[in-house]
Amino acid sequence: MSMAYYFISDLHLDDAGHPAHPYALAAARRPAGGDQHRHLADKAGSGGAPRRRSAPLALVFLALLVMLAQGCAVLRPHPPLPAALENEVRVPGFPEDVRAWGDKPSKTLTKSALESLQEERAAYGDEALRKPLALLALSGGGDNGAFGAGILCGWTQHGDRPRFKLVTGISTGALLAPFAFLGSDYDANLKVYTMVTQEEIFRRNSLLTALWRESLADTRPLAQLIAKYIDAPVLQAIAREHKKGRRLFIGTTQFDAQRLVIWNMGAIAASGHPEALKLFQKILLASASIPGFFPPQYFKVEAGGHTYEEMHVDGGTMAQVILYEAALKPFTEMEKITEVKLTGRPKVLYIIRNGPIKPTWEKVRPRLAPIASRAISTLIKTQGVGDLYRLMAFARRDQMDFNLAAIPGDFPPAPEDMFDQDYMNKLFDFAYEAARQGYPWKKLPPFFEPESIFRVQ
Repeated sequence: MSMAYYFISDLHLDDAGHPAHPYALAAARRPAGGDQHRHLADKAGSGGAPRRRSAPLALVFLALLVMLAQGCAVLRPHPPLPAALENEVRVPGFPEDVRAWGDKPSKTLTKSALESLQEERAAYGDEALRKPLALLALSGGGDNGAFGAGILCGWTQHGDRPRFKLVTGISTGALLAPFAFLGSDYDANLKVYTMVTQEEIFRRNSLLTALWRESLADTRPLAQLIAKYIDAPVLQAIAREHKKGRRLFIGTTQFDAQRLVIWNMGAIAASGHPEALKLFQKILLASASIPGFFPPQYFKVEAGGHTYEEMHVDGGTMAQVILYEAALKPFTEMEKITEVKLTGRPKVLYIIRNGPIKPTWEKVRPRLAPIASRAISTLIKTQGVGDLYRLMAFARRDQMDFNLAAIPGDFPPAPEDMFDQDYMNKLFDFAYEAARQGYPWKKLPPFFEPESIFRVQ
C-alpha cells in the first residue's frame, strides 16, 4: 500500500472516432499544476469549428469493448481457505513455524523465540545474552525505501550498527530486510535503491486488458529483480544466521481473510526444502504487491486434509510496520518464559519509517484522480502514524528503548514519476550522511507530548 496508486482518466476519441490514449495512469504523488490531460477535438461543418466528441459516444464505445473483453476473459481459479480452517493452515512440506497469523499471539513464534535464545547461547556464549537485544522494524514506502537503505549504509560507517536479534519488514521494508539482517557485508545490495528504474519494477497493462485482469500493472520485472539479489548464496547466509538464534520476519496480507501473516524467513531458508528459495522470493514479492495496481501472489496451503490457495497482497494493507504482539513480544519477554536469567538485558527497538510522518501541504486539483490519490496517500500516512503510537505504547510497557527515524517534512517532495533515480539518490545520500554522523533518533512518535499541556490550577 505504500507505493503510489494509479487511477484511470477520461477516455477521448480522435478525429476518426477511435480511442485516443484509452487510458492514462496518474501517480498518487502528482504535484499541483495544470491539467495533464489533452482533450481531443474534431471539426464539423464548413467553418471547421472545433468541438469535442460527445461523452456518451465514448462511453458506449468503451462499454462495448468491456463486454467483448469480459466475454473472452477466463477467471483464474482460486479455491480460498475457508475461515473455519484458518487455525489449521500449513504450507505443504515446510515446518509448522514458517508462518503465523499476525493479529494474535502465536505458539509457533513463541517457540521460535525460545529456540533462538538457546541457539544464540550456543553460537556466542552466555556473554551474548547480556548484550542489548536490538530489534529493527522496516516500514513500507515504495521508492522511499532509499531512505532506509541510506540509514543502514551510513550506520555502518558510523561504526555502531547492531547485530540485530530480529529484523522485520513490510512492503519496501521487506525488500530491505534480508540485507539489513545479514549485516554490513551486504550494504552494496541496499544501493539498488539508487540504481533501479520504474521499468525494472513493473510494466503497465493496457486498460482494455486490465479490466479482466487482477491488476493495472505486471510485476514480472520486480520478480526478476528479487531473484537477482535473493539467490541461493543469500538464502544459505540467512539460514546460517537463523541457526545462530537470529530471526527475520516479513509481513504479507492474506486478502480473503483480511489478516496479516508473519513469515519466519529464516525458518524457510533453513528448512532444506527444494522450493525454499522460490517461496522466499515469492513472499518478498507478495509483501510489496499493492492490491489493484500490482497482482496478488497465490500460495498453496493445506488445512483439514484439503488443499487451498491463499491470495496475498502488500503487508502495508494491514500495517505500515509489523505488528508487535505476535512478532516482537516473544523476544521482549523471554526472561519470563525461560530458565535462563536475562534480568537487566537492555532491549532496544529501532523503527525506520520510509516516508514522512507529518502533514505535507499540496494543492489538490478538483478532479477524481487527484482527489482519490490524495485520500489514499493521507490514509497511508495516518495509518503509519497510528502504527508508531502502537509500537511506542508496547515498547513503554515492556521497558524497551524506542527509536524512530523518518523522512523529515522539509525534504523536497518526490517527483511525479515513481522510482525517479535523481530523487532516490538524493534521499539515499541525505539519509546516509545523517546516519554516518550519528542519526538523531526520535524517542517519541509525531505530535506526542510526554506531559499534558493542561495544568490544574
